[in-house]
Amino acid sequence: MDLTTVIGIIAGAAIIVLGIQQSGSIVTFIDPASIFIVVGGTTSAIIISFPINELVGVVGVVQKTIFAKTQPVTETIATLVSFAERARREGILALERHMEEIEDEFLSKGIQLAVDGTEPELMRSILTTELDYVEKRHGSGKSIIDTCGMLSPAFGMIGTLIGLVLMLQTMEDPSTIGPKMSVALITTFYGAVMANLIFIPLGNKLKRRSEEEILVKEMMIEGILSIQSGDNPRIVEQKLTSFISPKLRRAIVEK
Repeated sequence: MDLTTVIGIIAGAAIIVLGIQQSGSIVTFIDPASIFIVVGGTTSAIIISFPINELVGVVGVVQKTIFAKTQPVTETIATLVSFAERARREGILALERHMEEIEDEFLSKGIQLAVDGTEPELMRSILTTELDYVEKRHGSGKSIIDTCGMLSPAFGMIGTLIGLVLMLQTMEDPSTIGPKMSVALITTFYGAVMANLIFIPLGNKLKRRSEEEILVKEMMIEGILSIQSGDNPRIVEQKLTSFISPKLRRAIVEK
């Protein structure tokens, strides 16, 4: 689980609740009709905007972003270097006996292609094409989340306009203006909170996770091609560490 996402949402919600309680009651900010307008309106607009297969796919992308356990890049480098050492010592066909050690499907597929003797250019083309589609799926998920962040404040404003119209119909009773104005503005509050606490930050996290995953997979491709070409394990390690920060490079050297 990605703790920063969960902690951030909980902390943000807690700060808003505490801020409300300092000067009023949280009950004042609970309005089912406003929630229905913002959540229902945003959901409806998203359904109109995107095909069903993309909407279904975004659930998996979000779940993977928040709940999936990612393997540290240093472990991936260590795995590739150990495979390079085995290939150098026993021959590349010997790697097939160790395929069960690989948890990542992309890396497993690449090693299998290398063991099968696939031409380097063809192997790069196959893996790069798969990588492109991974990036497109992530981009589709981010697009949906970003659209939610754009639409939820808009539906909050629509709810406010509805509340103002209803308020203006009862202007003959001044005592009702304050409470009805308060209810009218709550939908704008809901829309702003949903956009700025959930959708926009989550879209940024999706982008960051996608960039990290693409970088690791690009590193895997280079490592697999180096193993297939019979490069020295030290050369393989140097190629792979060029993808990561100097701090992580020092950690690998110290190990």
